[in-house]
Amino acid sequence: MTTKILQPTALFFAALFFLSSCNSKKEETVTAELEPKTETFLLQKEKLTTELRLPAELTGFQQVDLYAKVSSFVKLLKVDIGTKVKKGQLLIVLEAPEISSQLAAAESRLRSMEAIYTTSKSTYNRLYETSKVEGTISKNDLEMASGKKNSDYAQYQAAVAAHKEVKTMRGYLEIRAPFDGVVASRNVNLGAFVGPSSSSPLLTIQQQDKLRLAVSIPELYTGYLHQGDEMSFNVKSLPETFKAKITRMSGALDLKLRSERVEMDVINTKKDLLPGMVAEVLLPLNAKDSTFVIPKTALVSSAEGLYVIKVLNKKATRIDVKKGREIDEKIEIFGDLNPQDKLVKIASEEIKEGDAVNE
Repeated sequence: MTTKILQPTALFFAALFFLSSCNSKKEETVTAELEPKTETFLLQKEKLTTELRLPAELTGFQQVDLYAKVSSFVKLLKVDIGTKVKKGQLLIVLEAPEISSQLAAAESRLRSMEAIYTTSKSTYNRLYETSKVEGTISKNDLEMASGKKNSDYAQYQAAVAAHKEVKTMRGYLEIRAPFDGVVASRNVNLGAFVGPSSSSPLLTIQQQDKLRLAVSIPELYTGYLHQGDEMSFNVKSLPETFKAKITRMSGALDLKLRSERVEMDVINTKKDLLPGMVAEVLLPLNAKDSTFVIPKTALVSSAEGLYVIKVLNKKATRIDVKKGREIDEKIEIFGDLNPQDKLVKIASEEIKEGDAVNE
């Protein structure tokens, strides 16, 4: 009788256990289906080529401000703004009456000392020739004549130096062009008093048939440029695009701007370009070697630093990296990585170290 009661009960619990097990398996299957898949990609190397636009300045290849060396007045002004000048051409004549007086005095003293020296030298020579006959000239008289000659010669040389100095000062009254160029500015008029203490230059001369294009390259990009590289530039006032090659590189960074000064020579035979123009230079930044390039979404920037998420054995592993150049939606990275490494394409801080990755 007892056996008949227990058998249906056992069957009921067995059926209940079976149904519960089936529901659990269905829940696991549904959960696995609902879990989103993580998009990954294989890491590859590429040669990233970018262009950088930077402001630059055009200046005359040679430029000089001319000042008065001595205090004087402007007597003649032979040029004006825009005048083309040749090397050695007379530009300004200055007048300083006191220098003329000093020169006259120096010339007079020079002639006087020359005559005195000539006389003492002649006297010594006669005494010397006479002294060859024994007993005619005492040794003391000969030595005194020699000393007089040497003293007069020293004074004569001093007069020569003084005359040369005043003559040089007189030469400063003529302002000449140091090289072929154009008068860019004029700050004096006839009769103006000028001197070494003047704050403004008399004239500014520029060489305009050849210009100097200077640009400051940020530290990050200095390694991509080399002497002889060609680049293009343009100015706002002209629709034409110009080309120039890197001629000089400073080889050091400016401590304030943290940039390297790079200069290019621009031949300006048409005179379209003017010194002082602001230009925009297009710098091609071509990498020598291939580097790892990833989508920007694969790089995570957090308080812990920059890193990418590598998938290894279906587990997430954070790899610290440094970033390089950026172009469009791609970015250069450097770190402990190898080609064909599998990385998460859309990475975030929510993916922790060791998390399972469903691909």
